[in-house]
Amino acid sequence: MVVKPKIIAGPCSAETREQILNTASQLSSDKIDFFRAGIWKPRTRPGAFEGIGHEGLNWMTEVKEKFKLKICTEVASPEHVEAVLKKGFDMVWIGARSTANPFTVQEISEALKGVKIPVMIKNPTNPDLKLWIGALERMMNGGIEDLSAIHRGFSVYEKNLYRNNPNWQIALDLKKELPNIPLLCDPSHISGRRHLIHNISQKAMDLDYDGLMIETHCNPNQALTDKKQQLTPDELFELLSSLKLRSRKEFMDEQLRDFRMNLSEIDSDIIALLKKRMDISEQIGSYKKELNMVIFQKSIWEKAFKENVQNALDVELSEEFASQLFKLIHQESIVKQSKIFLKPDEED
Repeated sequence: MVVKPKIIAGPCSAETREQILNTASQLSSDKIDFFRAGIWKPRTRPGAFEGIGHEGLNWMTEVKEKFKLKICTEVASPEHVEAVLKKGFDMVWIGARSTANPFTVQEISEALKGVKIPVMIKNPTNPDLKLWIGALERMMNGGIEDLSAIHRGFSVYEKNLYRNNPNWQIALDLKKELPNIPLLCDPSHISGRRHLIHNISQKAMDLDYDGLMIETHCNPNQALTDKKQQLTPDELFELLSSLKLRSRKEFMDEQLRDFRMNLSEIDSDIIALLKKRMDISEQIGSYKKELNMVIFQKSIWEKAFKENVQNALDVELSEEFASQLFKLIHQESIVKQSKIFLKPDEED
């Protein structure tokens, strides 16, 4: 069965009444489940546009009345919660910076206690699965029943292709830990650039996500925040129409079952080879200890690492995958050898 994903769209920030109504008018469609816009914007550094504030709440309620769109925004304090509830918002989300602070999440949870409103929680800025789960649990403990998670990627010091590293495995681990919590993807914040949004959205669909939150602006190039990652309404509808939605079959046919069995056997072989490699690392550790040598030898490691990554590239494995794999293997080898160095010397 193919299930239609939940779609949340709208500008990063509410800037003017005209901008909000213009965007909402173009997005008015049964393809959109919620219209979003940031009213209060937590910014990394002072001086940037930090949101229009309470005035924008009236523009959003006008959208709800004129275009019959459900509306939602980010809340970061009990005062925000009180304000949006008074205006009849249909859903709220907690942003990445707020998720990273358990005190903030707890305060918002208490402000929402007894309220029947959907709540979405974005992953924290740093790749911390327990912190993300903890925020969801605080909401559940507060009695929030309609709860979803939003994967918006994780901050990295060294920027790469994406604005925020997706770290897909963390989101999939969340889905495994909390299978009844719908998982949505925010491809706008992961990509940081509009030409990458489609591929991120498609991957989310291929990984069985439940929906997408995509920043959409009537004139992205003039946006006061995140102009590079916002689509026009026409671009959004084009993206949605091009998405390939996959079947959610609960069973595996015979061919797929054979593939899974082959993978399982290969995985077992990989584990056995890794065990054999670690045994050799321990032998090297004992030898180094006997000769009073340091564990980490930089030139040898760099040479082996470069060769291994190149070998991986030669068989069409990605450089990023090979790099992470061999760094993890090397890290575990150091752990094994360090334990040997910590053992007391045997007496004659």
